[in-house]
Amino acid sequence: MKKIFILIILFTYSCGYQPIYLNKNLKEYEFSKITLEGNKEINGKIINSISLKENRSNKNLNELLIKSNLATTETSKDTKGKILTYRTKINIDFTIKKSETIVKNKLFTKDVSYSNKENKFELVEYQNELISSLINRSIEEIILYLNLE
Repeated sequence: MKKIFILIILFTYSCGYQPIYLNKNLKEYEFSKITLEGNKEINGKIINSISLKENRSNKNLNELLIKSNLATTETSKDTKGKILTYRTKINIDFTIKKSETIVKNKLFTKDVSYSNKENKFELVEYQNELISSLINRSIEEIILYLNLE
């Protein structure tokens, strides 16, 4: 058993394996213009988490347009009209342009369904946790998308 474990360790270290998020925050992305539309909370977290910088003096850089929205809908009710389940959905349209020509464009969509809670305070807290989780997962996908240039 120990021999197998040692062989696995040797192959893992010598094959050049590197975690995909190893350099996730080391690279800064500069754009000549950053335009944000939609949900301010989502846009703010994206800008702060990914180190997106605006450099208006360098016109050779690409432009960035981020459109985001957040929607929570009721998905089912009982016979009395009481809400049983909700769905929260986040859309982030991430577009990189070079002089009005789209260089890259991707729509990141995340959604989650969940049950209603009796205590409305707990429901709001739970919704906020889910929204934060959806935003963080979307940010991870955006980082991966930017690093695969």
